[in-house]
Amino acid sequence: MEKNKIKYSAIEPKRCYGNEEIISETGDKIATICDFWSWAYSDILGNTERGILAEYFVAKALKIDYKNRISWDKYDLLSDEGISIEVKSSGYFQSWGQKQKSKLIFGIQQTKAWDYLTDEFEEEKKRQADIYVFCVHNAEEKDEKINPLDLSQWDFYLLPTCVIDEKLGAQKTVSLVKLKKIGAEKCPYENLHKRIVELILGGQK
Repeated sequence: MEKNKIKYSAIEPKRCYGNEEIISETGDKIATICDFWSWAYSDILGNTERGILAEYFVAKALKIDYKNRISWDKYDLLSDEGISIEVKSSGYFQSWGQKQKSKLIFGIQQTKAWDYLTDEFEEEKKRQADIYVFCVHNAEEKDEKINPLDLSQWDFYLLPTCVIDEKLGAQKTVSLVKLKKIGAEKCPYENLHKRIVELILGGQK
């Protein structure tokens, strides 16, 4: 076998809709994948699931939620216009007990892109997407009204990657305060698609 040649091809994930059955050894239905989702991913106030939820919000705004999420891709989303997007989320509260509110900090580290089709890393270390969308769950009280599914509790900030590269270099994390100082633009959810296109393509769809 040739060196670095793929022996086992990547498998494209099939879309699941919730009613797919989990089958026992005897062939009996024991649950559905929706039951699994409910068990595994109900903590949408926690950092991990909340981050995936934020990705979904942005995908929905860009009308690309028909595409399956690829968790290992070099960026989070790719718009129909060909714009690559990195989605980052933060919030004041998580589901666990807290002595104080969390600081709004985002990871912006450079990476070596991995190609899931060839199982190889690129040589250059850089930020992979054209633009970042910073999603802030803005609820400032931890009470019965806190709800990550309520888009009125979210703020969205846009910043092209070229600005991050110019202003922050190889910096690995950044606060919301700093993002605002270097030009991050707050954008209403309903305008995300239009504004992302304008910032990257000059309004040309």
